[in-house]
Amino acid sequence: KTATVAVERMKIHPIYKKRFVRSTKYQVHDEIGVKVGDVVKFADSKPYSKSKKWKIVQVVGDKKEVKK
Repeated sequence: KTATVAVERMKIHPIYKKRFVRSTKYQVHDEIGVKVGDVVKFADSKPYSKSKKWKIVQVVGDKKEVKK
């Protein structure tokens, strides 16, 4: 019942002003049963284990359907 969620964010280099993508992976508790490629919302929750401190709240959609 664990899912790995990657959160990507855009950063700008302080000197060269080039934009680049950084990502962070979170181990989240999955009661819903999400599939690979689903876009989800997750929130704080009680600690389930050493690395799982998040819980999936909602499935927003498929990666193809959701546009930034």
